[in-house]
Amino acid sequence: MHPTFHPGGYRRRLTRLLVPVVAAAAAFLVVAPAQAEAPEQVSSASEFGPDFMWGTASSGFQSEGTARDSNWTRYVDRGLTEEPIGDTVDFFNRYREDIQLAAGLGTKVYRISVEWSRVQPTPESWDESGLAFYDSVVQTIVDAGMQPMITLDHWVYPGWEVDRGGWKNPSMVADWLANATKVVDRFAPYNPIWITINEPTSYTVQEARFGGIGVADIPMMFDRLSQAHNAIYDHIHLAQPGAMVSSNVAYIPGINAALDTQFIDKVADKLDFVGIDYYVGLSVQNPNLVEPLLTAEMWNAPTEPEGVYYALRHYSKKFPNLPLFIVETGLYTEGGSRPDGYRSDDALRDSVYWVQRAKMDGMNVVGYNYWSLTDNYEWGSYTPRMGLYAVDVQSDPTLSRRPTAAVPAYREVIANNGVGADYRPTRAPAQCSLVDPLPSCTEPVSVPGR
Repeated sequence: MHPTFHPGGYRRRLTRLLVPVVAAAAAFLVVAPAQAEAPEQVSSASEFGPDFMWGTASSGFQSEGTARDSNWTRYVDRGLTEEPIGDTVDFFNRYREDIQLAAGLGTKVYRISVEWSRVQPTPESWDESGLAFYDSVVQTIVDAGMQPMITLDHWVYPGWEVDRGGWKNPSMVADWLANATKVVDRFAPYNPIWITINEPTSYTVQEARFGGIGVADIPMMFDRLSQAHNAIYDHIHLAQPGAMVSSNVAYIPGINAALDTQFIDKVADKLDFVGIDYYVGLSVQNPNLVEPLLTAEMWNAPTEPEGVYYALRHYSKKFPNLPLFIVETGLYTEGGSRPDGYRSDDALRDSVYWVQRAKMDGMNVVGYNYWSLTDNYEWGSYTPRMGLYAVDVQSDPTLSRRPTAAVPAYREVIANNGVGADYRPTRAPAQCSLVDPLPSCTEPVSVPGR
């Protein structure tokens, strides 16, 4: 039995966690030294080089439809989410169309996840039709000229594992590895890039939020996720010598350095690159991050696209010998628009500009995935829209894919291998960013001519 989810109680607990951090950062601003101006450099598309991996992404539960019994179908069935999921954007039947849309952008990488609940419906059985579905998806990606990026765990595990206790189950790591090993052995011949566990921090928070674990179980879940990553990393390299393996960090401004100790520091010796997800910022100008986190109205959070530079700088210093890959980045909207008027095409170009600046400053960034190819089920609601292609799940029975303004923008970026040397972001960098305190405040970036 799972404890009942009380939104108010969860928000109060999260507030107790985040508010002191933000307050401490704000207190620092009072006595912060004068900001040291970084050299004003102009980004150059040539910095990316011919092997840079432009990509896009989707995940199984969020986009496939025809979902099997899992922790997340049970969260939905118990009424813990804002909206039911239905068949979401029906990637299960439309994957060929969607993969061709991605290829039409010029991308080199397409990220998917393999749903454990689809391929292992009971502890004793494997569903060959489920595995065959992913055979076809991966082959279609390869045939379209892209490299698969496969996520082994995108927050979803089978209902029978829920009945065993989920991540509270002492045998969960062994169960997880049985599935992951099956998937790795099947798809290693396609030479995919591997993401073992999607955003471990967000995963544990979501499980605590919906009752999969208790708040007191969070350290235990981090430990078990680390064990799972370290074990499957070794197996991947046996099955696929030369594989590129990582987990993607959900970069949470202001507290990410502290969160590193919970997972990435525990797997540091078993990473072939650092995967980074960056979406929102935090600064003295734009301190309103806690409220959007608590209300799930992330379109009200500050974007601060230059923050991706600070996130990359943080990990380039922490892991100087590892490549960096933006596994996810994108723009939260409310049904397709934002209160601040920030457009998806402008946000995409601005983001790419700051990644180019990072490359120019010597950071070894090797790839960039835009989240996501289409709108999908954003973990409880269809209100957040983040797709390059809009899909009106609740009002359009045809589920047509409609290009947003970001589609031609991304196609142009990829064709030109970046934005031009004369490009300037549509938004100036925030003053005294707290994305990576204290360095992002004391060592800020600036834009030439501003």
